[in-house]
Amino acid sequence: MNRPVLHDISFDVKPGEMVGLIGLNGAGKSTTMKHILGLMNSQKGEIRVQGHTRNENAEAYHSAIAFVPEAPLLYEEMTVREHLEFTARSYGVSREDYERRAAQLSSMFNMEEKMDSLSSHLSKGMRQKVMIMCAFVARPSLYIIDEPFLGLDPLGIRSLLDFMLELKAAGSSVLLSSHILSTIENYCDRFIVLHHGNIIAQGTLEEVAEQAGNPGLPLEELFYALIQGGNGG
Repeated sequence: MNRPVLHDISFDVKPGEMVGLIGLNGAGKSTTMKHILGLMNSQKGEIRVQGHTRNENAEAYHSAIAFVPEAPLLYEEMTVREHLEFTARSYGVSREDYERRAAQLSSMFNMEEKMDSLSSHLSKGMRQKVMIMCAFVARPSLYIIDEPFLGLDPLGIRSLLDFMLELKAAGSSVLLSSHILSTIENYCDRFIVLHHGNIIAQGTLEEVAEQAGNPGLPLEELFYALIQGGNGG
């Protein structure tokens, strides 16, 4: 018998907004993301991106999403540049936009000297940077980003956060999952706290604090209070 992992999950990510999806391992974060990406089918309910469901218009739905997975998945015999070009073509990015964005991203993530290196020759941190650069060379309306800070050096983390703010300012939506709560606290507009497949709190930091009954505490302390308070029962 297949027991549902998620229970009546409902939330939105508005244009120009970054939402933090947080929870313990096994809380349902990856399952939520897989449903949005179309890798899993929900037993009930619906998911809309730019007003479309996958069944109504699969091409419009998927072209509106870019995904940065927790573990980098690259083609071993393709260079960094070839990965970016391939992604840009897949999303219909013009050559002019591609050239400008690729130059900006390679500089931002200190990858200029690695653009013609095969992905198989890169360190794990560099491979993660390539995944991030591929997602950002496109300009979809929704970015789904899963634990992006793993393997990144401090400069890479800062560059990533600053660039996500640029995307947000340009009107993109960002759904970000991370265990590093102290880092995302000052970058996300709202937070969704998942526990045992249930949303036990969501809203701005102040709203989550109110739901936790602990106004004024940092996100990490609020998260512990919510989890240990048994709200996810």
